[in-house]
Amino acid sequence: MNLVDQFNTDFFRLDGKVAIITGGASGLGQYYSKALIKSGAKVMIASRSDKGVSELEAFAQKNGPEVGFISRDVAAENAAKDIVAATIKKFGQLDILINNAGIQIRNKWHEFEDEDWQRVIDVNLTAAYHLAHEAALVMAKSGGGKIINIGSMQSYRAGKFIFPYTASKHGVMGLTKAYADALASENIQVNALAPGYIDTPMTKILQEDQERNTEILNHIPDGHWADPSELMGAIVFLASPASNYITGVTLPVDGGYLLR
Repeated sequence: MNLVDQFNTDFFRLDGKVAIITGGASGLGQYYSKALIKSGAKVMIASRSDKGVSELEAFAQKNGPEVGFISRDVAAENAAKDIVAATIKKFGQLDILINNAGIQIRNKWHEFEDEDWQRVIDVNLTAAYHLAHEAALVMAKSGGGKIINIGSMQSYRAGKFIFPYTASKHGVMGLTKAYADALASENIQVNALAPGYIDTPMTKILQEDQERNTEILNHIPDGHWADPSELMGAIVFLASPASNYITGVTLPVDGGYLLR
């Protein structure tokens, strides 16, 4: 289909769409939420804590779309069903899922506990699997949708102090490809976003390590840690009709880090 005559910046708009964003009230998730809100989407935030929710509600009031909140540990039993059901109850539809909730535990290889491994895998990978499944059941009935998983530079690389995190983010890339293949016939595009080295509380330990910070900066062609706002355009693109023929892709937003 030739859409040249119809194409305009509205292809990047999300007016009338409803999104779930796990962990969407704090950290990078807050920027994803604000990006979608500014693009016209209503957003359901799913998080263990209500930290940052009031700020997002005020932001939404200023910018138009409505925000909802459900308090859930995404790794808890039946959490995916509860989150999707709450979204449908409040907004009546579901068009976009952003699997953002994630945790990281750092340790030396011989000091990792089994429970540390299991907790990271449960939150970062297993919860994403279940949420994608529940969201896809709704999207398939309504004619399509977008699922965006959040990967990492550790989707591509090793991480000798973050074994479970690295394994989970490699898994996110594989999960993205598998769901993309399985759901293409349902008009559901499944992609992932892989943030590079972003200036967030999670990365402070690296930024404050002078040797490691210098090593990272020397590895980034753009030469700086990204501001979280630099991810906003990419998340909107993957959530919007502008990316309708893109599926199964993990998009690095890394200032060129993976080039070196």
